[in-house]
Formats: sequence, structure tokens, C-alpha cells
Amino acid sequence: MLRKFIRYYRKHWVLFTIDIVASSTVAILSLIFPTVTRVFIDDLIPNKKLDQILTLALILVGLYIVRALLSFVVEFWGHVMGTRIERDMRGDLFKKLQLLDVDYFDENKTGVIMTKLVGNLRDISEMAHHAPETIFVSTIMIIGSFILLVKISVLFTVVIFAFIFFLIIYMFLRRKKMMESFRSTRETHANINSQVESSVGGVRLTKAYTNEAFEIDKFNDINESYQHSWKEAYFQMGIFSSGTSFIIDMINVTVLALGAYFVANGEFSLGSYTSYFLYMNFIMQPIRRLVMMMQQIQRGWSGYEKFHAIMEIEPTIKSKADAIILSEPKGQIEFKNVTFKYGKSNLNVLTNFNMLIAPGQKIALVGETGVGKSTISKIIPRFYEVIEGDVLVDGANVKDYDLFSLRNSIGHVQQDVYIFWGSVMDNVLYGDPRATREDVYNACKKANIHKFILTLENGYDTLVGERGVKLSGGQKQRVSIARLFLKNPSILILDEATSSLDNVTEKLIQESLDALSIGRTTIVIAHRLSTIINSDQILVLTDEGISERGTHKELIELDGYYAKLHNA
Repeated sequence: MLRKFIRYYRKHWVLFTIDIVASSTVAILSLIFPTVTRVFIDDLIPNKKLDQILTLALILVGLYIVRALLSFVVEFWGHVMGTRIERDMRGDLFKKLQLLDVDYFDENKTGVIMTKLVGNLRDISEMAHHAPETIFVSTIMIIGSFILLVKISVLFTVVIFAFIFFLIIYMFLRRKKMMESFRSTRETHANINSQVESSVGGVRLTKAYTNEAFEIDKFNDINESYQHSWKEAYFQMGIFSSGTSFIIDMINVTVLALGAYFVANGEFSLGSYTSYFLYMNFIMQPIRRLVMMMQQIQRGWSGYEKFHAIMEIEPTIKSKADAIILSEPKGQIEFKNVTFKYGKSNLNVLTNFNMLIAPGQKIALVGETGVGKSTISKIIPRFYEVIEGDVLVDGANVKDYDLFSLRNSIGHVQQDVYIFWGSVMDNVLYGDPRATREDVYNACKKANIHKFILTLENGYDTLVGERGVKLSGGQKQRVSIARLFLKNPSILILDEATSSLDNVTEKLIQESLDALSIGRTTIVIAHRLSTIINSDQILVLTDEGISERGTHKELIELDGYYAKLHNA
């Protein structure tokens, strides 16, 4: 996992090198001051060497100007590198989400996914910038200070570094508890985001049922859990920080007392003692940064674990290496002994199901809820994989086709149309982002919505609101139909496309759908039998498969299940 994290630095090795070199130079320049102080106290001041005092002071000013410039480079370009790594990770994660199977989104809340995509990666950005820089610079400062301290007093330095070694052991012992607490905050953060996303998305339903108080109670419960998770995290951080601060304070007391004892015994000079004290402060500075960095690393790494877990998921539905490109499909569809169930369910939706649809044929599927009508529409484009049997398009198994070309040949119109935030133009263009404005106009004319769009305040550039809230159900349906005219698929699936509309709107949309289905293999799933009377074949589905098959007239004459539905 660490190796994969390090790979993200490769694209930004120039900035990484600049950051490390600049921060290392800052650390080396910081080591000069205690030595100069020692020279001032032991030599220049007692011997009144005023010229050398002035010269050294000017040199220090120049060096500090350089250090200030380099510190700016570290702060600015180091953070830029961190944000670029964050951008790369977010891009990779979003791409991965687009490739995951549909059932991943069935099992995971939208708010949780959003947290992983946005919130978690922010802490990773800070870790990506500060962790390597802090570790590298702190190592230089500690090693450099250690060498210079040993030159002043070996015994003194051994005693002090025994404390430092104890400090490092304490930090690593507390690391695991901190990591666990930050993992918990990640979970509750994702849950609270999910609750907000759900409540805001359903705010109209909440108001319709006057359930505002119920939603507030639900939010308060999860908000309380979120606060408790952070309480535990801060408790662990408190133990970590207070323990490390105490050990550092003991080191300072030891340096103060033991150093004073050595000076009093004449074992080294006051200048050396002052220099030693300053060097110890320089050692404590990177140690304190490492202590703070340990907390940041725990937060960042717990976020990276979430990121890595998703990146490691392998989609089960994907194209083969030698996949067939479905370029000009004729539209023949066949189900051969297909068995299917959702997820870990014990109940089969389809069992040994067989069906053949000829190219260009319009087939209607009717039957009670739960017999697999909508499932059939999801299996053909491989949103879900069958357990047994084969689904064929133009005689070849859908598993043998390139997934993109297969889905590109199939168009869906569903009862619950999804409209994106944006303009009418944006939503229609989703059918073919490369289409021209004129193409969009033609598609909308065919979908019987062009005249309506022109009556809007900004015409095709009118914003439709969240999930198309500014459009009626029929208008949203016609936008989705315009999308399909623009996409121009060879196979068309109409899943309850007019079931929730009034009669006048249904008639308008049915005319659009009839125009859309000309020359295409069309599967119509409907409860309103008036929309399927003109189908070439009507298949009546039950739990045992297809119980009746024929034209509307033939099924009425058969006087079976379909006739009873129609008469009812």
C-alpha cells in the first residue's frame, strides 16, 4: 500500500526535489546559529573583536534572507505539490467509481462515497506534502545536532539521547490507538454526510409528510455519534501530546541542570553550554514537528486506507482483452436458459428463462411486480451478470462484446428519469456530448419538446434545478427521449416510461416513443396496456417464465391472463 502511495510523487518529482532541497537547506542554515553564538560568547565578546562581530552579524542576516526565501518555496510549492497529488488521487478515484459495478452503488450510500472522494483526500494532501519533508528535514537536524553535541560532550549527549529514544518508543506505542480513533471519525464523517445528502434530497417528501422533527431527531442522533467519535480521537491525541510534551520537558530540565553542573565543574565553557542548549532546542523543534506530524499522518493515512480499499476493487463486469466491438448491431436479442438473482438473495428473479427477439421487432413485457421485467432490461447491457445461461445480441454472448460498444448500442427510457443540474442543453447533450446545437434542436423536435423549451426564460440555456425540479414529469421524460434521439441507439428499452403521466402528456410522449422505436429493436415494459397494443409481440411473464405470447388481438382471443388484465 505504501509503495502505491509513493507512486503519486513520480509525476511531481521536480517539485518534490525542490521542496526537499529547500527544506534541507533551511535545516542546515538553522544549525549555524548555535555555533556562531558559541564563538560570540567564548571569543568575540571577551576579546572585543568588533569588526568580526559586525561581519558575522551581516553574514547571518544574508543567510536568514536566504532561509526566508527558501521557507516561502517550501510553504508555497510544497503545498502546491500536495494539492496536485490530491487532484491526481481524486481523478483516479472518480475514474475508478465510474468503472465499478452497479451493485457497488446499490450497497454504498451516496454521502459515504462523496466523503471518500472529497473529504478524505484533503488530509492526504497535507500528509503528502508535510510527511516526507518533515521526516527528511527532522532527520538532518537531529543527526547534525547530534554530531555537533557529541563534539561538546559525549557523556552529556548519550544521557540526553536516551530520553529521546524513550520518547520515540512512546510515540510508536500510542500510534495504534490514534489510528483506530481516526478510522472511527472517518466512518461517522461519512455517515453524517450521507444523512445530510439523504435529508436534503428528500426535503420535499419531508415537508409533505410534516416530518421535519423526525428528520431533526435522526440528524441529532448521528451528529451525536460524530461528536463522540471525535471526543475519543481527541482523548487519544491528548494522551499522545501530553505524554510527549512531558518527556520533552524532562529533557529540557536535564539539559539545564546537568549542563549547569558541567559548567560549574569547569568541564566545558559557558559558550559551549549556551551552544549546547540552543542545539537541544533545535533537536526538540524537529521532534515536536514529528509529534505533530504523527497526528497528521494518522488522519491522512486513515483516509488513504479508504481510498486504497476502493482502488483495489476489481469490477466483475468488464470487457475481455479480445472483446468484440459492436459497431453496427442488427438488434437480435436472445435469452438462453438464463438464471439470475440480486446479490446475496436466495430468491431467483429469473430461472431458466428463454426469449428471442428478432431485429427491429417491438416486444412488450407485462406481468406482476417482481417477475423480472425490469431485470431483463438491466441484464442486456450487463449492468448485472447472469448466474447461469447466456444473453446473446446478434448471436454473440454479451460477455464477448466490448462493454462500451454494447452499452452505446442500447438506449433506456425509464419511469424515474435522472436530470442533471445544469441547462436543458446540457441534459439533452448527454445523449451525445459531441453533437452540435442544431442536432439538439432536431432531437428535441422529434421528442415534441422543442416548442416548450423556446417558451422558457433562457430557452435551451435555462437551468433546470436539482434533479430537474423545475420541469414537470412529462417534460423530464421528453428531455430523456431527446437524449435518445441524439444517441441514436439500435436497441431501445422503455421501462414504464409513461406510467406516471397524465393522459394528454402520455399521448404526446407515446407519439415520441413510437417515432423513436421505428427501425429499432424495442423492448417495452409497461403496466398501462394501452401503450403496448401496437407491439409486434406481447410476452406475459410469471414466476415460471413466459406464460403467454402473441399480438394484442391474439392474446385477447386466448382469453388468458393478459385478457383478464386488459378487461380489468
